[in-house]
Amino acid sequence: MRLVTCLFLLALAAGPVWAQSFPSKAVRIVVPFPPGGGADALARLMAPKLSEIWKQQVIIENKPGASGHIGADLVANSPADGYTVLMSTTASLSEKNVDQFAPITLVSASPYVVTINPAVQAQDIRGLIALATANPGKLSYGSSGTGAASHLSAELFKSMAQIELLHVPYKGTGQALTDLLAGQVDLMFAPAQTVIAHVRAGKLKALAVTGAQRSPTLPELPTVAQSGLPGYEAVGWFGLLAPVRTPGPIVAQLSSDANAVLKDQEVVEKMQALGAEPAGNTPAQFARFIREDQAKWSKLMREAGIKSE
Repeated sequence: MRLVTCLFLLALAAGPVWAQSFPSKAVRIVVPFPPGGGADALARLMAPKLSEIWKQQVIIENKPGASGHIGADLVANSPADGYTVLMSTTASLSEKNVDQFAPITLVSASPYVVTINPAVQAQDIRGLIALATANPGKLSYGSSGTGAASHLSAELFKSMAQIELLHVPYKGTGQALTDLLAGQVDLMFAPAQTVIAHVRAGKLKALAVTGAQRSPTLPELPTVAQSGLPGYEAVGWFGLLAPVRTPGPIVAQLSSDANAVLKDQEVVEKMQALGAEPAGNTPAQFARFIREDQAKWSKLMREAGIKSE
């Protein structure tokens, strides 16, 4: 009986000791998209502050392909020790792989910006819908891949507006943005942090945000619902996840430290300058958020016959 009691007490003590020794080497944040997209921007913004906290190098590794699933699979199959984590987006997770991850924290859940090339003759959402109605299937929109939030946000828009748009999927937001700037695609439902500088420079035109309310970082833009499509709402989220068997104390520390970074005034200001709102929550809260978000988009994908890559 004494032996059992001693083993039990040692087990209780092991968790805190384990967490206190983490990390003892470099931590890798895998971004499942090419450089230049929203996930990449946020990971690179957080990395220096995490490195300060941990006194260890934080490496950003881009692993694009298959709408984020190549990078996600890499992390899911990495050792569950906290040293490899995923900067995930809506697209990186699916009903097939969500159980392979342990949620750490929500980094940002911000509305997308309906952004058009200046050559497109539309001044607002009503004008865009009218143009698409008059030219079914001729307007094209870029996305970071099939099943990505940038794709699904546009599909929800198409469905509710009863219009036809041509979908052009890319391997990441950065590549889609390049073609939007060049006029190879006409519009994009884009993370604010990837387009805001180009909008302010006059190279792109922003029509509206996709949230239920105006964005505090882009207050001049109306919502899609306010400007011609009542009831429309979509957000793109970014969050950190670890392999599913990562020990609880390690996940808790990763979450606590990431949340500290998301409250850092310098990080907050830089995120807001990019048009992203810092979030932050507990692993349990993030898990609930993911379940609810997946339920919404899975329904749309089934109804529209969309299959994630």
